[in-house]
Amino acid sequence: MKTITLDRNGKKTAYGQHGHLSVSGKNMVDANGNIVQLRGISTHNLSSYPEYVCNECFTSLVDNYDVTVMRLAMYSAVADGDNGYSDGDDAHRDELEKLILSGVQICAELGIYCIVDWHILFDYDPNMNIDMAIKFWKKLCPILKEYDNVIIEICNEPNMNFDTGYKVTWDEISVFANKVIPVIKEIDDSKIIVVGTPTWSQDVDIASNSPLKYDNIMYTLHFYADTHRDEVRDKAGYALAKNLPIFVTEFGVGDALGDGIINDEQSDIWIKLLNDNSISYVIWNLSNKAETSSIIKADCTKLGAFTDDDLTESGKRMKKYMNI
Repeated sequence: MKTITLDRNGKKTAYGQHGHLSVSGKNMVDANGNIVQLRGISTHNLSSYPEYVCNECFTSLVDNYDVTVMRLAMYSAVADGDNGYSDGDDAHRDELEKLILSGVQICAELGIYCIVDWHILFDYDPNMNIDMAIKFWKKLCPILKEYDNVIIEICNEPNMNFDTGYKVTWDEISVFANKVIPVIKEIDDSKIIVVGTPTWSQDVDIASNSPLKYDNIMYTLHFYADTHRDEVRDKAGYALAKNLPIFVTEFGVGDALGDGIINDEQSDIWIKLLNDNSISYVIWNLSNKAETSSIIKADCTKLGAFTDDDLTESGKRMKKYMNI
């Protein structure tokens, strides 16, 4: 087992406080059975913004903003080009795997948790690239098994075919999950696995009516505050009432396209709901892309030691929500 740092700068790290994580009822709990809420940041597409997966950047986020989890968003496919895992070549896949393992190791050295995200989006149905997903997890899980700080996310945002209007159902996501989860668990049965839900991971209510029959499973809820309001919060409330363990592995303070205006009122309502229910959350995204959801300004080329002048308005909200 790889060493995860327990103490840094004279205080316990997130892993030092909590150790091994698991799921109990609707909650994530630590090695002592205490409820845990993680707060952190997601990378953008690792193929497009690999430079942020570095010690300088992650250290700055942990030390300055109290981040306790980093999410490594590896797109399984992309709309144009060939820089997703499934639509790239073997050399590109090797690069992505090395980048992920580097990110996991940096998180271990900082004593925080790390989500490895098979980022379904443009391949709207996770079953489209299921063979590649299985290949990926078979290759990486023997290595990830050595890292007790890792959480596995198997399908970011199942969604819809815009050409036909067909929306992926929970039954189809379950087919994917029931093929992929046993592959992971055969290698490593110790980790939390997070499963996406229909409609860009908003329909946790549907998942709660027929949850998967495995231990240590959580279900993804995503929201963008200026688009997703009471209707999606009601879905969360329904699922929580049925004891479904929820993990917000991605959220934004703007609109569903990751852009638009920042809605502080709706963001605050969402964060209160998550904090009241000890639901872990991860803000989108760690990049300097010219869009609202990026936390780094487009003209900032720094990879660490960020100041308020380097942060976008979303970045300033990130700072607030990490420290609540």
